[in-house]
Amino acid sequence: MFRLATPLCLASCVAMVFLAGCSSRRGSAAGAPGRPWRHVVTFDRMDLDKPPRHFSVDQTHEGGTPVWLVTRDPQDAGRGRVLAQLSTDPTRGRYPLCIYDDFVGRDVAVSVRFKAMTGQVDQAAGIVVRYHDRNNYYVTRANALEGNVRFYKVQEGKRTQLATADLEVTARQWHTLEIQAEGPRFDVSYDGRRVIQAEDQTFSEPGRVGLWTKADSLTCFDDFKLRP
Repeated sequence: MFRLATPLCLASCVAMVFLAGCSSRRGSAAGAPGRPWRHVVTFDRMDLDKPPRHFSVDQTHEGGTPVWLVTRDPQDAGRGRVLAQLSTDPTRGRYPLCIYDDFVGRDVAVSVRFKAMTGQVDQAAGIVVRYHDRNNYYVTRANALEGNVRFYKVQEGKRTQLATADLEVTARQWHTLEIQAEGPRFDVSYDGRRVIQAEDQTFSEPGRVGLWTKADSLTCFDDFKLRP
């Protein structure tokens, strides 16, 4: 049971409903063979019911405050901690962000395992690259309600779709999302299969990387990996 103080108690109650399905199925993320991941974050040694260390919480647009917490996975007692975005504000244009503090770069590969749990407006999980601030970055995201993976730029707070791929994104199951950014080229993979290739030159400077959700998505994340 979460040990949260007001005003996070509501998020705690909601989280109890879906945490029973947040069992982690860890495995190797898609990536170039033979090239090790430079940073690997599994959340297993982080404090329960607290924001993750080495990450900063932010948000694009207005809405309820994001609630990113390390939570216990009751179905995997040995390695049972994951990161979850627990806030349930249904504002459609609201994008909770959890940005990794320990890396800045332009050309990078980032991978994460995710499980979209619940959400009536959205059931989304995303990866952010070249993050300059809450209103300027690239993001690729998978959506279990829409059944697709998409790649966007967010510029001055306006989100513009750059590419899309229609495919099955099952809710309450673990999947892997990965993006590789090199110069103007972006490759997105889903469960080890490349599904998007796109080019854009809006953000050519180095930036940070991180995680993203939308609206009322309750989403679990694990095995956050990156390499320059």
